[in-house]
This record gives sequence, structure tokens and C-alpha cells, in this order.
Amino acid sequence: MNQRARIAMSDDDVTAFLESSRKLQLATINADGTPHLVTMFYGLADGDIAFWTYAKAQKARNLSRDPRVSCLVETGDDYDQLRGVLVYGTARRVDDRDRVMDIGMTIARRMTPGVPDDLLRPYVEKTGLKRVAYVVERTKVVSWDHRRLT
Repeated sequence: MNQRARIAMSDDDVTAFLESSRKLQLATINADGTPHLVTMFYGLADGDIAFWTYAKAQKARNLSRDPRVSCLVETGDDYDQLRGVLVYGTARRVDDRDRVMDIGMTIARRMTPGVPDDLLRPYVEKTGLKRVAYVVERTKVVSWDHRRLT
């Protein structure tokens, strides 16, 4: 077995890793073809990465032109502890306002663990008025867990 195969996570490991993390690096494509990279809090919608952003944000403008994205979730400071999942896919805009609010609540819960929904909902409802949501349809997943090297 080659080293790449040794460090790849199983589908279940990828799912557990994405469920346990809160932030990702989101790459979209600017109008001039350069990458636009930002850190985002995210949630999961039926196992797929979901995020929201202000409708006028650069990433939203980029996605309206070209919905291709890369999403990197990673952890670890030392080489032998590095773990990560890189999801390539297409970001599909969610237009249904109830679903946008549901995605917003999912993200808010992950941003502020333990805070009751009744305290989160006013924030989500207010900021959600100017936000759009996206769900990432995966086209490819690359993963690594360097703890398997030892």
C-alpha cells in the first residue's frame, strides 16, 4: 500500500471529521480567474457542506458567475498530527427563505455551542434578511490523516 492510500480517510472518517469541525477555507474564482480564499463557518445539510454569506459579498458574486468551489477543512500543528478534507464541488444557491434560515441556524449553533436556539434565532433572522445560502455538491473528496503514519 502506498503512503497516499495509508493516510486517506474512509467515507465514515470524512463524515465524522466534517461533523466535528466548524470552519473551512472556501475558494471561489474571481472575475479575472484568480482564486478568492476566505475562512467561513459552515454547517451540514444532509451531509453536504452548507454556508451562508451576504448577498453582495465577493464570494456570492463569484459564485453567480462560476459555482465551482474548493472547501478545505484541516487541523493539526505538527506534521504527524495533520488531518484534513478537501472537497471540490459546485455551490448551489438556496433561494427558499425557510431553508436559508435553517442553514443559518445550523451554522449559528456550530459557532456558539450550548447557546439556546431562542437566543440565536433573533440574530439569524436579522442577519438572514441580507444573506444567501449555498450547499456544496461534491465532485471529488481528498483526505489525509497523518496520525496513520506512525
